[in-house]
Amino acid sequence: MSKNYVQIDPKDNVIVAITPLEKGTITSVSGKNITLKENIKQKHKFTLNHFNVGDKIYMYGVLIGKATQTIQEGCAITIENVKHASAEFKDSKEPFTWSAPDISNFKTRTFKGYHRKDGKVGTANYWLVIPLTFCENRNLDVLEGALSEKLGYETKKDFAVNTDALIHKYKSGATTDEIFNTPIITTKEELSKNRVFPNVDGIKFLKHDGGCGGTRQDSQVLCKLLAGYITNPNVAGATVFSLGCQNAQINMLQKAIEAIDPNCKKPIHFLEQQRSESERKLIEEAVKHTFIGLTKANKIERKPAPLSKLVLGLECGGSDGFSGISANPALGYASDLLVALGGSPVLSEFPELNGVEQGLINRCVTDQDSKKFYNLMRAYSAAAVAVGSGFENNPSPGNIKDGLITDAMKSAGAAKKGGTSPIVQVLDYTEQVTKPGLNLLCTPGNDVESTTALVGSGCNIIVFTTGLGTPTGNPVAPVLKMSSNTQLYKRMNDIIDINAGTVISGEDSIESMGEKILDHIIKVASNEVASKAVLHGNNDFIPWKRGVSL
Repeated sequence: MSKNYVQIDPKDNVIVAITPLEKGTITSVSGKNITLKENIKQKHKFTLNHFNVGDKIYMYGVLIGKATQTIQEGCAITIENVKHASAEFKDSKEPFTWSAPDISNFKTRTFKGYHRKDGKVGTANYWLVIPLTFCENRNLDVLEGALSEKLGYETKKDFAVNTDALIHKYKSGATTDEIFNTPIITTKEELSKNRVFPNVDGIKFLKHDGGCGGTRQDSQVLCKLLAGYITNPNVAGATVFSLGCQNAQINMLQKAIEAIDPNCKKPIHFLEQQRSESERKLIEEAVKHTFIGLTKANKIERKPAPLSKLVLGLECGGSDGFSGISANPALGYASDLLVALGGSPVLSEFPELNGVEQGLINRCVTDQDSKKFYNLMRAYSAAAVAVGSGFENNPSPGNIKDGLITDAMKSAGAAKKGGTSPIVQVLDYTEQVTKPGLNLLCTPGNDVESTTALVGSGCNIIVFTTGLGTPTGNPVAPVLKMSSNTQLYKRMNDIIDINAGTVISGEDSIESMGEKILDHIIKVASNEVASKAVLHGNNDFIPWKRGVSL
């Protein structure tokens, strides 16, 4: 893709500028010469034809907008001259076939993971501390202060301050100079070397603002999400705080866990503050239960596992005009590879599937799932309209600035993350991945709400594509960030793991980049390489309350 402009699909009547193009530049597309009538920004699109008001605009081979003004051939499309439009879809399928990619480079590969009694395999080994209501968030803070640094786990900074050393010096009668010259900074790397439980990757504290107030459904859904986290293969066990009077009751969470795993063997300790003698006693019990739980979790060691045990979350955020032609299709090829190997990729963000619904419906293996996807999309769209919004309002200012001017354009590029394989299951929010193959999961487009949901439905690793950059991570599953362009990778290398900008420069094909992505996934899943989000302690967790969130 080393040219300075590209037509993505033969049906497209707008062309992507790979580099900034000056007015007067002569381009040649499908045998037609076009002289640009204005400057075209990098990542933006110019017209292949003359458009009258109402004319349809196609990109990625699908309808992405309609002209609101007359647009001359060789001019830029913008939010001023184009409005969102998307293709209609029905709940019945059209014929679909799939050719699996060559997996010879991965047939014998494994990853080193934590094998659970339910047959799942984790890419990490965490202990969770969870509040059933926001009233208990302070107790999580107390527990974190009592345990994390003392046990050698990460702080919220790149280092820890050992004030105890200064206190010891002072009490032993040290001089001012001796106190001043005492080393007190400990890096994360040094902390990790001194972990009390080397086989436990950390203690994660899932603070949230739910569990009481709102609707009863909000609390029920929250308990299902938390149950998904507790039963996630990356989790060894949990300590659960309850106030006692909130909507999200302990028995509600227990039923949600049982629905996912009727024979759950993980240690889970429930503590109810209104039944405790005092807050001090509550914290004492929590610390002791958690410590004992960690001793058990530490007995589990990494062992080889087939790649079929990978449940890969597919996410994008801070997208740009290159996301749909480099990072997303490359991740889609990695997704197809994983499907062919028996694994389970999961495509989410339903507002960002607007305009490509029919293609996804055609790929559903069963009529039941095609109808379920149809109904979920219709209901989501109607809910957005009911509050005065709509999918067309999904693109952010950053998306628009970098060339994604309609939701259908953004969606057509975002859907490329899901590759081309059949869809084996359509899941509503908090429903669990149970089938190998590509799954669809209903989530918002909001980055953290979506990544939170992916892990709650069973993903043990996530790849997150971005064109603008984001530090997003997750408390339980490693999140790998992949840039759509090399400039971003160089500028934000501290938070980006993989560079797909080599597809734009022509150094990589979609296929070769897809293989590099899967190779990196295997290394992170085996803890041979740490994701940048894990290194920086990005533990973003936002439950969706099922209101309208685009």
